[in-house]
Amino acid sequence: MSYELPALPFDYTALAPYITKETLEFHHDKHHAAYVNNYNNAVKDTELDSQPIEAVIKAIAGDASKAGLFNNAAQAWNHSFYWNSIKPNGGGAPTGALADKIAADFGSFENFVAEFKQAAATQFGSGWAWLVLDNGSLKITKTGNADTPIAHGQTPLLTIDVWEHAYYLDYQNRRPDYISTFVEKLANWDFASANYEAAIA
Repeated sequence: MSYELPALPFDYTALAPYITKETLEFHHDKHHAAYVNNYNNAVKDTELDSQPIEAVIKAIAGDASKAGLFNNAAQAWNHSFYWNSIKPNGGGAPTGALADKIAADFGSFENFVAEFKQAAATQFGSGWAWLVLDNGSLKITKTGNADTPIAHGQTPLLTIDVWEHAYYLDYQNRRPDYISTFVEKLANWDFASANYEAAIA
């Protein structure tokens, strides 16, 4: 089955001034679209063509002979997840069960924020920082390039993309400013909470 490039869950201007229309057009319409197209072309007419993209990622993770396919599959999936991790008028703090779990596992929301920012800022080169559920505990992890928590048995709840194409037009080399803006203005805690509640159901 082909994997379709999802439409952005908001208008191209909805995140301004924090993420501009120009950044979203390049990031979604060029970068994300290329990963999707490359993935679909690679699996066409193979035994993987009928599998959901998540199953393909899990099946080929760690197989060096399929590194190119993994990179495009994981990047296609990661980006779809990232678009849902941000929203207009986002940021702030979660409520309900996820808020309680963050307080329990990190000591406080402030501790979580500090650890999340640190992970995103110290991911060397391109990659991602994630809030994941791993064996019943919330953890912060970072992955390089296309790597993704679903290849490691973890359940992603929220992610920030720290590839330069995610922020460079708006923030240049100021990655920490982009990360702070993500936490304070963009993070979609409704999405993260829904992912958490689905995982523990």
